[in-house]
Amino acid sequence: MQVGAKKLAKALVFLAPGFEEIEACTIIDILRRCNVDVTVVGLVPQLVEGAHGIKVIPDKFINQVSGKDFDSIVCPGGAPGYLNLQKNQRVLQIVKEAFASGKLVAAICAAPAVLATAGILNGKECTIYPGMESELIRGGGKPKNLLVVEDGNIITSQGPATALPFTLKLAERLVDKKIAREVKKNTLTDLTLK
Repeated sequence: MQVGAKKLAKALVFLAPGFEEIEACTIIDILRRCNVDVTVVGLVPQLVEGAHGIKVIPDKFINQVSGKDFDSIVCPGGAPGYLNLQKNQRVLQIVKEAFASGKLVAAICAAPAVLATAGILNGKECTIYPGMESELIRGGGKPKNLLVVEDGNIITSQGPATALPFTLKLAERLVDKKIAREVKKNTLTDLTLK
């Protein structure tokens, strides 16, 4: 790193078998465009197949990472992807530790249920895929019918079509609003999200 150069924010994006491809790929791509150092972490050691048959090679296997090395932990949704995240004790541990240390924890679609299972939604405003609000309530969350909800160090969103505003909100927090606005403009997001 050059003297005086700003350290890149680091994000861990989980990939579980059955992940939602639109969400995962949008998160990875947009964060990287915003100069976030993204590490894609698979719950299986090789190819991870999404809910619609797209296969992605993760950068690392979950047993090779520590949450303390990242500024943000991100959980894409998808079925059965979110269930696989929810059942994985290492995922829950990383999410809990990140939240406790004040790091940004984010989840989209059905994956806010993972945050509920990890026990970090108590008293927090949050959102989830429509019709799954009972998952948030189970974890003590306060469901809101909004595309993206931010409460402290937790950001949640509703589903595939909300992946762009969700990721841009993450980028605002991890990098800065100016870079997020520039990427929003360059990807024509500001034309489609009025």
